[in-house]
Amino acid sequence: MATKGSAYIEKWDVEDKAFWEQEGKQVASRNLWISIPSLLIGFAVWLMWGMITTQMKNLGFDFSTEQLFSLVAIAGLSGATLRIPASFMIRIAGGRNTVFLTTALLMVPALGTGMALMEPGTPYWVFQLMALLSGIGGGNFACSMSNISTFFPKSQQGYGLGMNAGLGNFGVTTMQILIPLVMTVGLFGPLAGDPMVLQSASGTLVGRIEAGSETWIQNAGFIWLLMLIPLAFAGWFGMNNLNVVTPEPGHPLAAFGKIIGLYAIALFTAAVGIYMMGMIGMWLALPFTIILTLILLRMIPGSIQPNIKNQFKIFRNKHTWSMTVLYILTFGSFIGFSAALPLSITVIFGKMMQAGVDGEMIRVVNPDAPSALTWAWIGPFVGALIRPVGGWISDKVGGSIVTQIISAVMVVASVATGYVMMQAYNSSNPNDYFMVFMLLFIVLFAASGIGNGSTFRSIGVIFDQQMKGPVLGWTSAVAAYGAFIAPKVMGAQIKAGTPELAMYGFAVFYALCLVINWWFYLRKSSEIYNP
Repeated sequence: MATKGSAYIEKWDVEDKAFWEQEGKQVASRNLWISIPSLLIGFAVWLMWGMITTQMKNLGFDFSTEQLFSLVAIAGLSGATLRIPASFMIRIAGGRNTVFLTTALLMVPALGTGMALMEPGTPYWVFQLMALLSGIGGGNFACSMSNISTFFPKSQQGYGLGMNAGLGNFGVTTMQILIPLVMTVGLFGPLAGDPMVLQSASGTLVGRIEAGSETWIQNAGFIWLLMLIPLAFAGWFGMNNLNVVTPEPGHPLAAFGKIIGLYAIALFTAAVGIYMMGMIGMWLALPFTIILTLILLRMIPGSIQPNIKNQFKIFRNKHTWSMTVLYILTFGSFIGFSAALPLSITVIFGKMMQAGVDGEMIRVVNPDAPSALTWAWIGPFVGALIRPVGGWISDKVGGSIVTQIISAVMVVASVATGYVMMQAYNSSNPNDYFMVFMLLFIVLFAASGIGNGSTFRSIGVIFDQQMKGPVLGWTSAVAAYGAFIAPKVMGAQIKAGTPELAMYGFAVFYALCLVINWWFYLRKSSEIYNP
């Protein structure tokens, strides 16, 4: 294999079986197994606000429930928006350069969030800024998947992308298990400051923690530094740039400048989108943010412009748009429910209905409420665990038929979940509904996890080598807005006392996806029949 140093690979033809067996498989595996933990921590930093805000509520931070849901949503919006430029990074800056720097950049929100949480009086805007920067972890998914897709032949796209995304998605579960545990001990001693005292009961994987206990919430940010530092080194010394994919990555410092510039554009447009939300509402602010990001990317001067322009060709392909909708169905649901579930458990089951002095039913504190910090990890764990299985099954029987089956399951499960949420919210003993609530969410997570694998397999088959990377990045970017939409929609409906309407709305969307998937890929007369 001809190389320029150990980081650059000149020859790369994985569709040549001899090359794949002799050289390609080993290189692809090495890059995959460095990519997976880097992506895992990216997910953890991005989605950590679901657990952090739950504990902030337990500690009595002076923020409303709506403000806490908004922090989760800001991280979601930022991560999704950053995925748009991240989907183009590999062909502009190189895989090794991109994975190294985007992993190293996660140290900024990890350290900053830990420092902000050391003091309950930290202004709200500081938490908003840290949530915005946490979106770097969400953006990293697009460049990671785009990178790994170039290392594997078509026959193993389901495996390569399923392993990277599926095990990477374990970052959500890792975070939801690890954060509650590290908050129980002074892990970093005096360097991390003093503990705080819980005003409401909390919990961990192993059980309930009563009010009055000490907690080190700041560890929720600091803990990731222990993993990010070695992972950045692993990315730099162990990964490769493929010259066939990135002919002119330039000097690493030049590549880093491109990456930082692209992320800076998306952070700016995400911040603008958050500001515009208060003026024009969520459903107009979202497309505004996406369009503004694309316009600014298209206006970038210099050597990047031809590459960006070339990759914008994906938008002229109708299958880019159909697969985007189907990936919102799968990954959008997975990431949205992962972000919204912890605080939803806390709000829905944390109170119960009780007759007031005038006989009117009011919501009061539920003394035996289940802790989100104990239960919320299970759904994302199942969804991430089953994602590689979805890719494997799709390699065997076809991606679109698998997508069709899980879409039908999600329609039914969403309606049932909405009904149970309504019953629990209006019950004098909501705990009676908790196990059914969790089981239904586990079904939703499992179906979306399988669908994650099936849709990525379909993209690997439908698009060629030059288009599939950018399409993977673009579809994952738009789908990641689920991490913004779900907390906002569920938070708003819970506040209105009608949590079931959020789930019923999701069910309508899932039914629409059933029709789209059938029309484009399962009809006998469809342009691309992909059973």
